[in-house]
Amino acid sequence: MSATMAAALEVSGLTLAIGGVNVVDGVAFSVAPGEVMALVGESGCGKSITALALMQLLPGPVRRTAGRILLEGEDVTSLPERRMRQLRGRRISMIFQEPQAALDPLSPVGAQVSEASGLAGGEAREAVHRMLTEVGIADPLRRIDQYPFELSGGMCQRVMIASALIGRPAVLVADEPTTALDVTIQAQILDLLRRLAAERGTAIVLITHDMGVVADIAERVAVMYAGRIAEIGSTTAVFARPRHPYTALLLAAIPRLADVPKSRLAVIEGSVPQPAEYGPGCRFAGRCPFADAHCAAEPPPLRETEEGHSVACWHTERLA
Repeated sequence: MSATMAAALEVSGLTLAIGGVNVVDGVAFSVAPGEVMALVGESGCGKSITALALMQLLPGPVRRTAGRILLEGEDVTSLPERRMRQLRGRRISMIFQEPQAALDPLSPVGAQVSEASGLAGGEAREAVHRMLTEVGIADPLRRIDQYPFELSGGMCQRVMIASALIGRPAVLVADEPTTALDVTIQAQILDLLRRLAAERGTAIVLITHDMGVVADIAERVAVMYAGRIAEIGSTTAVFARPRHPYTALLLAAIPRLADVPKSRLAVIEGSVPQPAEYGPGCRFAGRCPFADAHCAAEPPPLRETEEGHSVACWHTERLA
């Protein structure tokens, strides 16, 4: 993000706890207008719960215990729910996973998109028509009166994006927006998000486990592991010079058509620990090829290794 450009979204020290265990621990990042920032990691790393925190939609057992979330300079963590309802859909919106499950099966898609607009009557219908056209839905006048079950998965995803964008929010949180879509539809959705960021200046937080998607669309990337940021920087720098073992292993697992002779993909042994299994040190220590006693005993701070590129690892020199 440019030093002179104010962040559309700024997260600092975000800590979320369940039963006294920090499931998200000190997470910090910012997103500028028109920028796509990816938050990546395996399932269970804390990406989706972080996304819900941005929307102030945390489920009952989860509590924010520290940190701030600034939406265009306004700290949303201190706002009453009534004020947040005014902001959702207008200043910050979210595309949820599995659009066909998120959409109301008993309501026409036009009515659902219209609800997010805050408009009514003919004005609302006209706005929905424009929005469905903008997200690439063919024959929008007919689609307005159809139900979700009459649409393909790709069209339902576009309806979700239309609902999220009709209020022209400054920030869009997209949680796995291409999951369960075929490759062609995935490419269309990513092209749409890229265009929205470029043409409307929307700041996008892209939640994904797919490093290929990150390479395709994101300017910056934050790699999460077990609720903490392991590495953060420009996508170009992180992909070219990963300095955290977890990032390096994620990247090594990406299939490459140019690999000749064909070799086996890298595998990260083990799985992401459950919160009850977190130790006092680096949470990746149990799976890391470089881990030692220091790693297991003390969590590494997030340190800048080059301008705009920070890593939380005691052994960054091993990957230099």
